[in-house]
Amino acid sequence: MNKQKISILDKEQISHKLQRMAYEVWEHNSDEQAVTLIGIERAGMAVAQSLAERIRKISPLQVDVLSVKMNKRNPLADAIDLQADLTGKSVVLVDDVSNSGKTLLYALRPVLNYETKKILVAVLVERKHKAFPVSPDIVGHSVSTTLQEHIEVETDGDTITGAYLS
Repeated sequence: MNKQKISILDKEQISHKLQRMAYEVWEHNSDEQAVTLIGIERAGMAVAQSLAERIRKISPLQVDVLSVKMNKRNPLADAIDLQADLTGKSVVLVDDVSNSGKTLLYALRPVLNYETKKILVAVLVERKHKAFPVSPDIVGHSVSTTLQEHIEVETDGDTITGAYLS
């Protein structure tokens, strides 16, 4: 059976959402000198890179971008290493889609090894089916779906090209 893909965000709409999200990151960190964005590999990293570019254009913040690589199906299969000291930093964990909250929760684990100044969670698309106690602070677009539906964010390199419901 061929699943039908329904566009929920096109490239232009995503650009507008990311711009608004960048302003929100800046508002939450206007009293800071720097912010560290941590993108969850693949589409989450593309969102983090895009946010970083926008934040640099609208604010004086120094923006560092780190990547987290993890097995989303089995997050305890491999250790997650951040390759940076986050002590005293303002951190924003970034992903493309928030489904159950599981990926975000496990991605936060290594961040909690440091005494950060603050931690925010930002996602491009949020669903309302939380099974884990993580809710994003910054949301580009919120979608009500059924449990059977899936949201996919497509990228071409570091460019986010669309978000689809299937």
